[in-house]
Amino acid sequence: MKHQNKLAVLSALGGAAIAVTVMLAAAILGLFPQRLDGAQIRSYLLSHPEMLVEMQLKLDEKDAEDTAREQRTAMQAINRKAFLDPRIAFLAGPPEAKRTVVEFFDYNCPYCRASLPAVKKFYEAHKNDTRFSFIEFPIKGPDSIVAARASLAARKQPDKFLAFHFALLGEDSLVTDDVIFADAAKTGLDVAKLKADMQSRDIDRAIDISHKLALSAKIDGTPTFIINGHLHPGVVDDDDLKDLIKQKPV
Repeated sequence: MKHQNKLAVLSALGGAAIAVTVMLAAAILGLFPQRLDGAQIRSYLLSHPEMLVEMQLKLDEKDAEDTAREQRTAMQAINRKAFLDPRIAFLAGPPEAKRTVVEFFDYNCPYCRASLPAVKKFYEAHKNDTRFSFIEFPIKGPDSIVAARASLAARKQPDKFLAFHFALLGEDSLVTDDVIFADAAKTGLDVAKLKADMQSRDIDRAIDISHKLALSAKIDGTPTFIINGHLHPGVVDDDDLKDLIKQKPV
């Protein structure tokens, strides 16, 4: 169990159990200045309640380090070509480009939406020298799955896809059927064809493959970017992308 989960359990326990758990956790993290017995540890904690805050920070830091290490190990075991699989990814930019930007996204994810301005700007600046891969990862409920189906179907009209993709991510409210087809019409998609293509079994397979790939890479949230082979979870801005793209490809 992650240390973060331990803290959640800790907050729900009674006083005696809390004391034991706190003492063990603090001892494991090396927060005590010297080796103390149980009574001394309890006395020390009662005299230094600020240690709980320090423990929280230490446990969060360790949890983040553990997660990052697991993700790096998982990434090393995956063929990078899996993130450039046209069955699940909309690919743009030159195939021979040395730099790559992969994004796992959900159309109803607020952090994906917050990243959109930077991603669009970066795409426009680097679409001729960087390979881009946009991968559906619908995890925000049934509406997100419908949106993902529409997005995957829209790839059969590739010249309209990115305009449609950016339009959906640019929405402020929940992306529902009405929003999907309104944006499809606005961006020039053949809506009747889109609706028909959304029924393809290939779309079910694509969503399943993308979820399995995310699971293999220890990706559990959106947006998650993989830039030059390096995994970066969470929202990005202009400066983040400028810094991340400088990483040496792996």
